[in-house]
Amino acid sequence: MNIVVCLKQVPDTTVVKIDPVKGTLIREGVPSIINPEDKHALEAALQIKEKNGAHITVISMGPPQAKEALREALCMGADEAILLTDRAFGGADTLATSKTLAAAIKTLDYDIIFGGRQAIDGDTAQVGPEIAEHLEIPQVTYVQNVEFDGNDLIVNRALEDGYELIKVQTPCLLTAIEELNHPRYMNVGLIFDTANKEVKIMTSADLDVESNEIGLNGSPTKVKKSMTKEAKGAGEIVKDSVPEAVSYVLGKLKEKHYI
Repeated sequence: MNIVVCLKQVPDTTVVKIDPVKGTLIREGVPSIINPEDKHALEAALQIKEKNGAHITVISMGPPQAKEALREALCMGADEAILLTDRAFGGADTLATSKTLAAAIKTLDYDIIFGGRQAIDGDTAQVGPEIAEHLEIPQVTYVQNVEFDGNDLIVNRALEDGYELIKVQTPCLLTAIEELNHPRYMNVGLIFDTANKEVKIMTSADLDVESNEIGLNGSPTKVKKSMTKEAKGAGEIVKDSVPEAVSYVLGKLKEKHYI
């Protein structure tokens, strides 16, 4: 069995700031991490590998420093890593990104494609389903459990008010949520074993995709404005008796026209 896991290196959003003038992310000095839900996707692939045997290829699109995320994946147990990096990929929205990743995945053997539901630096949840559409394979999103039924998969898909069980044939694409598992740490032995392992580099020249379908040229989405949440004002502690406190709070709510 061959499994492809799509990973993205993202800025740690707990320390991300936005330039108030330009409205763009300030990335200088911000640490990068593997997108959390992509880690859950990788863990699912690793568990399948341990139970059923599989070859896991992790693939990412990004700048050269995204190699660090792929090396972390190798240290967790992935077998092969591929980085799609090229100036031609710069400025890609979800459509251009999915076309680029799909073009690369077409060059690989795969039975299951795993990815996180969404990235914390975009929250669109579009790339996974779009890859499946480009490859013309079935997809299941919001995956919180996967079981094998012969050559098919029984997938537990989370809903707002419960879940549904879906039987799907391979090849297929699954997007993971955090309820799926608990990602493991890097393995000390693998840190040494994979230290000199090559991360394969692919550029636009290696892909069967038109130049006007990738990067900024292939991106119909335009970001008009980015903003951060406004800081909350200072709170107030009311130390009066319960009746007086209730009366005080009601007065404040009326003052703000909430009631």
